[in-house]
Amino acid sequence: MRLIFYPVLCLCLPAFASMPAAAQDQPQTTVVPVENVRLDYAQVLAVEPVYQTLRASRTEMRCEEIPAPKPAPAAEEGRWSRIVDSVKGVFVHPPEPEPKTGPVRQSCRMVPVDREFRRPIAYDVDYVYKGFKYRSRLAEDPGNRLRIRVSVMPYVPGQDIARP
Repeated sequence: MRLIFYPVLCLCLPAFASMPAAAQDQPQTTVVPVENVRLDYAQVLAVEPVYQTLRASRTEMRCEEIPAPKPAPAAEEGRWSRIVDSVKGVFVHPPEPEPKTGPVRQSCRMVPVDREFRRPIAYDVDYVYKGFKYRSRLAEDPGNRLRIRVSVMPYVPGQDIARP
């Protein structure tokens, strides 16, 4: 029987045995797999705007017209004097109509006016990619298609999974 020697193996074992103890106790280096990334498009299902409500108040000048009281008649006319005046009106030019109200004056004051404004600050977007539905809050309305970043990495036991 003939013995076969493997020179590489024989050279490595003595080198490992002669390593200092500090080099053997070093922590293992963890290899992090490279992330595979590509861009793709997802189909948008629904877009709901998220509104911010702003309230503001300011003062404005408001004016109202206040009619002056009508002066009271000097004396109560009798029945006969009204009949005579109406017959006189047929033969004489018609009398000028009396103003229904007296002089008008304005009353102005400053009043607070409250206003409310609603503006969209974000959009909740429902979309589907490869048969799975997702929801994201975006700064702009994406339209019918949403450009997405697709990332694939192998699972490594004991490694934390990043959750958004």
